[in-house]
Amino acid sequence: MDIHIDERPNALVISIAGKIDASNSPDIEREIATSTVTVQKILLLDLQGLEYMSSAGLRVVLISAKNLKAKGLDLLISGLQGPVKDVFELSGFYSIFKIFPTLEEALNSIGS
Repeated sequence: MDIHIDERPNALVISIAGKIDASNSPDIEREIATSTVTVQKILLLDLQGLEYMSSAGLRVVLISAKNLKAKGLDLLISGLQGPVKDVFELSGFYSIFKIFPTLEEALNSIGS
């Protein structure tokens, strides 16, 4: 699992590659929480490089969204593909989150 953080003018982009499962989801949750403590921007999770996500990963997304919402901020998701896209579709997350095919489209939607 690899995490890259990029602060843009209107969003904090966190790109995650590899796999998210029960073994590393606490680390990812902590990284996202730490990165968003002082940032007052939209969080954009770019999952283009993510190959696998278990229900533990979905939990990380939900908790992150809940924490951001408490601060009046949004969470956007981009780059879903393959099995990760299937997990988001089957879980009903497409109706909960703003999901974009690419990082560029997500950034364009917020004017970043």
